[in-house]
Amino acid sequence: MKDDTSATGAHKSDLDRFDTAIIDLLAQDGRMTVTDLAARIGLSKTPTQVRLKRLIDDGYILGFRAVTNRAKLGLDHVAFTEVKLSDTREAALRDFNAAVRRIPEVEECHLIASSFDYLLKVRTTDIRRYRYVLGEKISSLPHVASTSTFVAMETILDQDR
Repeated sequence: MKDDTSATGAHKSDLDRFDTAIIDLLAQDGRMTVTDLAARIGLSKTPTQVRLKRLIDDGYILGFRAVTNRAKLGLDHVAFTEVKLSDTREAALRDFNAAVRRIPEVEECHLIASSFDYLLKVRTTDIRRYRYVLGEKISSLPHVASTSTFVAMETILDQDR
């Protein structure tokens, strides 16, 4: 069973309708001012600020960032890479995890329960750059035995858009 307790001891069942409204509104518009947020949820500014700080401190809100147009930035080539490791003991997984975090082209890395061990989402400028990243960076990560690539032809749904 999943443990829904945060690092500070808060539990997701501790969230009330105001907390969930704050999270939902900020997920839609992370630049919303506290004054606007307070007006939208029906509280005054000070209790809204207190709740927002608690949600951040308890790890429900991890941060705020700009959502960029990757195509305009020349980063619209997406490939998904399956990675099979030669060793899946905890030390090998830690080595791989630490090393993959240092590859800026890897946007996501998931440990998978499947015939392969990891699924990576890799974003590059084009197939030539992806080939370099695969051959020189991903394939040389600790304990990599084999890889398999799937290139995205079109993104239909991206939650970051």
